[in-house]
Amino acid sequence: MSFWSIVHDMREEIGNISRKGFEVKYGLRSRSHRVVHDEVRPMPIEALRQSCWVNLPPELLRDVLMRIEESEVAWPERKDVVACAGVCRSWREIMKEIVKTPEISQKLTFPISLKQPAPRDAPLQCFIKRNRTTQTYYLYLGLTQALMDNGKFLLSARKCRRATCTDYLISIDADNMSKGSDGYIGKLRSNFLGTKFTVYDSQPPHAGAIASKGHFNRLVSSKQISPRIPAGNYPVAHIAYELNVLGSRGPRRMNCVMDSIPSSAVEPGGVAPTPTEFPLNSIDSFSSIPLFRSKSTCAPSIPPGPLSSPKEKKLILKNKSPRWHEQLQCWCLNFRGRVTVASVKNFQLVASGEYGPNGQDYDKVILQFGKVGKDLFTMDYAYPISAFQAFAICLSSFDTKIACE
Repeated sequence: MSFWSIVHDMREEIGNISRKGFEVKYGLRSRSHRVVHDEVRPMPIEALRQSCWVNLPPELLRDVLMRIEESEVAWPERKDVVACAGVCRSWREIMKEIVKTPEISQKLTFPISLKQPAPRDAPLQCFIKRNRTTQTYYLYLGLTQALMDNGKFLLSARKCRRATCTDYLISIDADNMSKGSDGYIGKLRSNFLGTKFTVYDSQPPHAGAIASKGHFNRLVSSKQISPRIPAGNYPVAHIAYELNVLGSRGPRRMNCVMDSIPSSAVEPGGVAPTPTEFPLNSIDSFSSIPLFRSKSTCAPSIPPGPLSSPKEKKLILKNKSPRWHEQLQCWCLNFRGRVTVASVKNFQLVASGEYGPNGQDYDKVILQFGKVGKDLFTMDYAYPISAFQAFAICLSSFDTKIACE
């Protein structure tokens, strides 16, 4: 049997495992709501013992898995890579070593990819669909250059109005966005006027992170996480909207202080926190989603804090200044074809040069958000922010801000 015959047969078996696991979990749910962590139930022990892959030499197995990973460059075919990691522990460990972070591979594969920084060279192109009736928002990864493709589901959010604020609960589950769900990963909270927002991560973004003290801190149920690890509200970004002197003719003025990212991250060789896995330490947690399990049952894996030095400044993102278009008689930004409808919600964020060598803002657009339809918006984000952070910042733009306009 040739090497590529082995790869072909293995891919077929993996595809069967993936489809069966998907059908069990989601009941043949439509493609538009398939999540980035397509669930793959591990093969039954008896079936695994009878499989022809049990006695495959580790060196050959690694080579096969590497070729499968390299050949599946985009979704939906990339589900085979996820399926490989769901077969058994040894396969999972190999795949976790092979699959690189989005910064290096420019691919989103496992759920933790949504908390890791985007590629440095080119932004990841996504889009957001809004459901006005249910007050929900869905983030998709664009699979093609077309603005209207089905996309790959990444994150969801649900708007919750309160007496003194508004919360957007963010989840990796398209159907359950409650705080007690297994998919809850953070939230966005606004003040009463909707002019200031705080992005909270449900888990510490780096070592030494301090949870916000308040009545909304909680310990999630043992079904979601081990009681030994508290899931709190860790501030990772603060967003502020200012008075727009241009009125409805120009974009809103906003700035974002990224609490967990140093300003040096945008410099050549700069580094942003990159978590390698969700900090869960319970073997029983997410038993049906093995990709969420940590390598050990001891301490969670949390990246070191880059802001440990008191002299280190936080990254600040600001609006890119628009230019006046004489023919259109309006203020415009170059979205390079990714935005087609004029809206006060449209924005481009660049790194502030407040702490830079020359004091001028950077030219590279880190986050771009704009309208392309009644309830359809594009979202392109780049290093050093993650999909979770970018999605939360864009959600803040949906609120009405009477005090700023």
